[in-house]
Amino acid sequence: MRIALLLSLAVAAGLALMPARATSEYKYGKGEYVTIRKGLAPNKQLSLASHGEGEYGDDGFHVWLMAEPAHRRIVALEGISSDNILDSAADAFNALWSQDSHYVGVAHRYSRHEVALDLYRIEGRRAHLIASPSLFKEVTGRNVTEDDDLRVNDAIVEWHGGNRFRLREFRSFVVADDHLLKLFGSYGSVAEKMDGGRLYVEFFANAECELLWDP
Repeated sequence: MRIALLLSLAVAAGLALMPARATSEYKYGKGEYVTIRKGLAPNKQLSLASHGEGEYGDDGFHVWLMAEPAHRRIVALEGISSDNILDSAADAFNALWSQDSHYVGVAHRYSRHEVALDLYRIEGRRAHLIASPSLFKEVTGRNVTEDDDLRVNDAIVEWHGGNRFRLREFRSFVVADDHLLKLFGSYGSVAEKMDGGRLYVEFFANAECELLWDP
């Protein structure tokens, strides 16, 4: 089945950003799976827990869907591994569950100031990765490039009833002129005018989304 997303963009009013901090590491014991922040699902039958190996806990790292209360492994979440994490400690990963425990988002840093948000549909003993939209691309018509000098990237999901959710996205950039700002339209603002005429600009938007399963 293909998953489609219907977006209705609106100017965002606020976003609780994950704080920038030093790398958070943890040396896991053998067979130790630590529940991540807010990892226990509302139904108390599922949770998300992290585990890795080595001195810094990042070798073979994964976040796992667990059966509760036995705290037994079910399956590793697709999309989160040693290749795309900055931290290895469980408290550096934040779970965002839907009230019915059928959906969950996992926020984690992949660089000092950049947060990845992975969305999953929980069905039976499976966690299906959902292709999340980029609100930046919806507004500007393109992806972020290296030339944009991205400084902060963050997002958060709020699940509603059924298959609906709200996605909030925040990004900031240092730019030489207002070209990128013009692409943002009402979703952008100048946070600071810097030396040499450079601008610290911010992109901030949210979207009401609906997951659709098409044959």
